Amino acid sequence: MQDDSYGARVAAEKGVYEDCVTVHDLPKIFHYWSNKYVRPKLEALGFSTPNEMFRKYLEEQCKLRKHDAQRFGSIGAGNCDLEIALASKLRAQGWTGFVIDCLALNAAMLERGRAAAVKEGVEEQINFVNADFNQWTPIHEYDALLANQALHHAVNLEGLLSQIKNCLKPHGSFIISDIIGRNGNQRWPEALEIVHQFWRKLPPSYRFNRQLQRYEELYENWDCSEESFEGIRAQDILPLVLDNFHFRLFFGFANVIDPFVDRAFGYHFDAKAQWDRAFIDQVHQRDEEEIRAFRDRQRKAANCRVLTRRKIEIAKT
Repeated sequence: MQDDSYGARVAAEKGVYEDCVTVHDLPKIFHYWSNKYVRPKLEALGFSTPNEMFRKYLEEQCKLRKHDAQRFGSIGAGNCDLEIALASKLRAQGWTGFVIDCLALNAAMLERGRAAAVKEGVEEQINFVNADFNQWTPIHEYDALLANQALHHAVNLEGLLSQIKNCLKPHGSFIISDIIGRNGNQRWPEALEIVHQFWRKLPPSYRFNRQLQRYEELYENWDCSEESFEGIRAQDILPLVLDNFHFRLFFGFANVIDPFVDRAFGYHFDAKAQWDRAFIDQVHQRDEEEIRAFRDRQRKAANCRVLTRRKIEIAKT
């Protein structure tokens, strides 16, 4: 990417979030769906929400080094809402010997975070770092690093993940919640076909894209990375993370459901209305069926590869 193009994207990114106070707010229909279908699966893993996942693994690091000061970092912290909440919860559990470095591109967002940290009484635990994570060089070693919906904004994923890997202490944790689909947050062709099947069942009033302010007779597979960093290398995240780290836990969910519960169209749905809930239930069930079918195909393919290797080894002997 040329420097002038990158600079224009940086300026656009800053402009989008300059006055954005509620970055992670989602429609009520999203919460209906996630509480009914995603939350029970998360609870089986020991937490109820992504935010609780971050808290769980930060607290583990506190216990691991309970006699030492801990340093945590958050990549793309924005307004620092998550980090302030985590600091408050850790303090409530009796942990005070930690600092969270909040790294963000937008100085205005960090200023909002600074004010919020003072209001919540955790200013001693929060350190604000105004920097571009595509060009970030850590000056500390970290017990844990967080990335909450940040990696799909990264252009220099290789460089960022390398820096994270190198600055983590032994037994340190890299904790991620992110979108790992197709670049630009597009649907893959097989998923797009299913989205269109359900789209045709929607009333026309539900097909207006509130984010882009346009009516979509048929859902448009728009590449939102063309003008910003949104989803710019989303499909590279998982392969590159696997190249650099060993997973302790991986939980993947949602594909077809996303356009119906996200910000662009999700606000059209009434989470208390029977038709709306039934529609979301149907989309979710189809989503789960397709995910299971894909896993079954992958498992069969893996078994075939194992059998092939065994046959070759037998033939060699």
